[in-house]
Amino acid sequence: MLPDGTRGPGLFAYLRSLQGTNGGDRRDVIATVFRGVINRMQSGYLLRDVINKINGINFTSSEEIHTLGYLYESLLKEMRDAAGDSGEFYTPRPVIRLIVNLIDPQLGETVLDPAAGTGGFLVEAFEHMKKQCRTAEDFAKLQQGSIFGIEAKPLPYLLCQMNLLLHGLEYPQIDPDNALGFPLREIGDKDRVDVIMTNPPFGGEEEKGILGNFPEDKQTAETALLFLQLIMRKLRRPGTTPSGRGGRCGIVVPNGTLFGDGVCARIKQELLEDFNLHTIVRLPNGVFAPYTGIPTNLLFFERSGPTKEIWYYEHPLPEGRNSYTKTKPLQFEEFAPLLEWWNKREENERAWKVPVEQVVENGYNLDIKNPNSGETVEHRSPEEIVENIIEKEKRIMEIVLEIQQVLRGRDHE
Repeated sequence: MLPDGTRGPGLFAYLRSLQGTNGGDRRDVIATVFRGVINRMQSGYLLRDVINKINGINFTSSEEIHTLGYLYESLLKEMRDAAGDSGEFYTPRPVIRLIVNLIDPQLGETVLDPAAGTGGFLVEAFEHMKKQCRTAEDFAKLQQGSIFGIEAKPLPYLLCQMNLLLHGLEYPQIDPDNALGFPLREIGDKDRVDVIMTNPPFGGEEEKGILGNFPEDKQTAETALLFLQLIMRKLRRPGTTPSGRGGRCGIVVPNGTLFGDGVCARIKQELLEDFNLHTIVRLPNGVFAPYTGIPTNLLFFERSGPTKEIWYYEHPLPEGRNSYTKTKPLQFEEFAPLLEWWNKREENERAWKVPVEQVVENGYNLDIKNPNSGETVEHRSPEEIVENIIEKEKRIMEIVLEIQQVLRGRDHE
């Protein structure tokens, strides 16, 4: 039964057909969400009970919406812990909070996550910027044209929309297309943003048609490197941002990005020559447990001129631990020394500074060990060793394919 008393194709079909007056309100969001929903409730009575419960929620109450947002995030965490594909979309909340705190997006800036997943970075950025709102105009500015995401996979796209909606973003602007599907050369100033914070997928491969969107000498099967190039192109140039200093980024990358050569080295050369890669935070084992044992790093860079020096900060494991685990994960409070050091930088047992010339002389290898560490032997877990072998095998195949392309080019001459 439809709201006007007539019979129609059903509730879910009605919700899928909702349309906003100007293509920009909650009705469009609800329609988008329900396009990906399949009703598994066999009992109409049970569905009626659920609707009655939902009808009792005051969606105009900020307290109740906050509670719903918290419950939804708990659901996402449970999905991460369950078997299946959901884990690949999850970034530990302490890592998200750290990056958002250090990047510090400001009201009036545009924020993008080109690999949005379930929306963790975007939700945290929205909450961070909401604290800066003082007037109705401020809230309107935050709601309209501040938060943007791209997520091609249907399930996380759906979850991202709901996550942002339940946290108070009236009309989430999430693009359901592949972020890598647009030619880099066609990205102009109107497509650029002030802030990008993301944890792009790594270890995967894109179809050959996607690689054609990238420069010939920087085409690679490694998705993390493709996203890095996209981000470099999507950041606003100096003089075009509210601060005037150019766009800035915080990104999670695997260790292979630091020490990779060939195509990877050429991408890093561009990064160092055209951007200020001012900080690399080295994370310890197990931060992304149990999904991968590959060591990860946080890169922070700005489009404000070439890199002159790079600060490294090595985040330590808690005393007596040799890895984080699923049952004993990373806690945000452990980042307190890093947050204190960030604006008052000095070299210490965890922080060191490297001139860019040293990186260039070393073939753009950013995998620089802590010179202040007393450890002379690096003990790696079997899982990490296997992951590194897989990474190197992929790199070998990439080099072979590059050589094959060169030889084919000569045959056609």
